[in-house]
Amino acid sequence: MRYASVLQSAAYGTLLRERRHALHARIVETIESQFPEIAESQPELIARHCADAGLTTKAVSLWGKAGQRSLTRSALLEAVEQFTRALNESSTLPETPALRREQIKLQVALITPLGHVKGYTAAERAHLLIERAEALGERSEDPLLLCSVLHSFWVANRVALKGDVACELAAQFLALAEKQRAAVPLMIGHRLMGASLLCTGVLAEGRAHLDQGIALYNAIEHRHLATRFGQDNRVASLSFRSVILWLLGFPDASLADTNRALGDAREIDQAASLMFALVYAGWSYIHCRNYTAASAQLSEVVTLAEGKGASFWKTLGQTVQGWLFALTGKASDAVQMLTRLDFQ
Repeated sequence: MRYASVLQSAAYGTLLRERRHALHARIVETIESQFPEIAESQPELIARHCADAGLTTKAVSLWGKAGQRSLTRSALLEAVEQFTRALNESSTLPETPALRREQIKLQVALITPLGHVKGYTAAERAHLLIERAEALGERSEDPLLLCSVLHSFWVANRVALKGDVACELAAQFLALAEKQRAAVPLMIGHRLMGASLLCTGVLAEGRAHLDQGIALYNAIEHRHLATRFGQDNRVASLSFRSVILWLLGFPDASLADTNRALGDAREIDQAASLMFALVYAGWSYIHCRNYTAASAQLSEVVTLAEGKGASFWKTLGQTVQGWLFALTGKASDAVQMLTRLDFQ
């Protein structure tokens, strides 16, 4: 009798599960057929119902679409959650070449929002997936996938002030760009090399690389890459060049690049690019002893980063604020600010 009872409970649970699957599948069908605008604008809604309906492959695709939409509108925390949901769902599916390609795409897409939220250490998993696919003879159709991974490794090392390693990675990036004979990776590669040489004090050569990257930039063709490579390439290149110009003794030219970067970032209206430009503007204004302007930029970046859940940029902004407090005679404020920072 007890064995029969267990069987009955299992059968009942199965029946409920099947009914739930059917109900959620019907919801998906109804929304897609009768409310296509909702299906298009809220892929995360359909993704949830697909997951509950057992339509896992479709759920993975829709979670990925939702993540891209969130990333485009700078909803960084939502993008991290949605790309992670897509990857978690995909792990339950049978492994196939098509699934591996999808997982690589999702893992690469996760790099950018996770970098802004937690710091630039998210590319290792993507690199392993790419290496495994290549070992199986599966070549990616997207030439920028490996570029995205190399870029993330480069950022992690530059942020850690490992200038020599950053230069080596920038050289690898440029070599890959020249092999691909494509303008986009070449443009980005010059930015990476210019910023790396800034870290190692090779200023004139670094400026030359940044000049080349800026010359290759086309707003219509390249602005969309900001969601893939962290920031807009021109905004970042101008910001790096502003530091080099100040160090070379050209403060007016440095401020001109700073203001161009800020103007572009505000026009693009992408939070990550604006946070980048604001932090570098804070540094530039401090260097030129315009402390009032520096304070305004740094307050803005901390507020923006807090609203976006971008703890990396919030911490960086507060670090520079602490420096500014120390320079302007607010020693106790500087100590309070710097001692409460969270560098996790």
